[in-house]
Amino acid sequence: MTSVKALQFESPDQGEETARADLYGLLAALFCAPPSQALLDAIAAAPDGGDSVLERAWSGLVAACKASNSEAVREEYEALFIGVGKQEVMLYGSWYLSGFLMEKPLAALRSDLARLGLERAEAVTESEDHIASLCEVMRYLIASDDVVHANIDSQKRFFGDHMQPWVAAMCGALETHRMSTFYASVARLANQFFAVETQAFDMA
Repeated sequence: MTSVKALQFESPDQGEETARADLYGLLAALFCAPPSQALLDAIAAAPDGGDSVLERAWSGLVAACKASNSEAVREEYEALFIGVGKQEVMLYGSWYLSGFLMEKPLAALRSDLARLGLERAEAVTESEDHIASLCEVMRYLIASDDVVHANIDSQKRFFGDHMQPWVAAMCGALETHRMSTFYASVARLANQFFAVETQAFDMA
């Protein structure tokens, strides 16, 4: 289960990089599959954030977890991201960048992943440009002990090339979708976090 301890924004013993990595990991877990009741309960038990836009978005997710149960969230997840035929909201970068799945943006991403020494696990059925996979890569680039690739330059390049151009559009589509309730709160948190990341990388 993804830890939420580092997402307690007012905990002084948690470093900023640990909190960033954990938030990427949590978003990856929420976008990868419907969350378990244990994960919902863990988030619901976490303290609310402060007054910043990101902290208010975190408080919104905490409130959504308190008001949700795993069965209802699973049904919402399947309606939004699986469905019958075309998905209601796409979670793939290629869709937003080219209008199609499995297109040139995915090929470019795979090339960069190979350069980083990363590849999709055989058990993973989603393509590498799924938002959950990209969040996992960012978590790795922040938290890994790999001195060659796990650094701010690699994070900035990967985020700028493979996430920044489209994640706001995805979050907007998800936040405003008529079927989105719990995942609207996830989208708000993700959107605010990605905006903070964009600003930080611009100053790096």
